[in-house]
Amino acid sequence: MTLEWRALQRVGLSDLRLSPEVFWDLTPFELSLLLGLDLAASPLTFDRFSALTREFPDADLGG
Repeated sequence: MTLEWRALQRVGLSDLRLSPEVFWDLTPFELSLLLGLDLAASPLTFDRFSALTREFPDADLGG
């Protein structure tokens, strides 16, 4: 899911009249609820999890 932050800022700060602090403290899910959007997430499947771990491997912290 790609979020259009500029448009979301305009709606949150202008239309919803949220303060910047309140806007940036919201999670994307909370903001979607305020906007009446349905962002129901599909469950994370094993295949998707495997793809994510390949794309974003844990950093070797040398520990």
